[in-house]
Amino acid sequence: MKNKLEAVFLKSSVTPSQFPPPTLPEYAFTGRSNVGKSTLINMLLQCRGLAKTSSTPGKTRTINHYLVNRSWYLADLPGYGYARLSKIERKALSNMISSYLQSRKNLLNTFILIDARISPQPIDIDFINIFGEYQLPFCLVFTKTEKLGQMVLQQQIDAFLETLSPFWDEFPKYFITSGKTKVGRDEILDFINDTNLIM
Repeated sequence: MKNKLEAVFLKSSVTPSQFPPPTLPEYAFTGRSNVGKSTLINMLLQCRGLAKTSSTPGKTRTINHYLVNRSWYLADLPGYGYARLSKIERKALSNMISSYLQSRKNLLNTFILIDARISPQPIDIDFINIFGEYQLPFCLVFTKTEKLGQMVLQQQIDAFLETLSPFWDEFPKYFITSGKTKVGRDEILDFINDTNLIM
């Protein structure tokens, strides 16, 4: 089977001192709360229930690390923008994510998940622009695409990229995915494998 993986949960962390040793390539997954991150991770790793899914947004409050094929880390970051958290809680999560992104030297790429069904949101654009400010590598991942027809999906993607255009000279690489139909799985894993080979 193409891209057959062995994945195990390692640990949950809230501070850099708790992260696994930075001895392997690492790839982070993040996005607005309820964007389908856990569903996508489970689809990629083909391990149902490895990343806990929930109908309640904002469930993930830690950075969860998984070891994949004993050769690279997958980091599941907390979702951002969950309105029901207090201002203090949102600030603490924001600081934790920022500290991770800027300090994790073995982080080769962050996959920023975007719900393809929703019009461009300022919170997503602002978050993406942070990666430009700190010159951090990232890709976009459009999720829940099975809920849209091909024409509408392309219109949604074009609208999102157009919203980014005032801030970026070159659009980031993006993937079209579905946690239900497994669209995009091979493309993301091939990208990770190719990046690992380069490093």
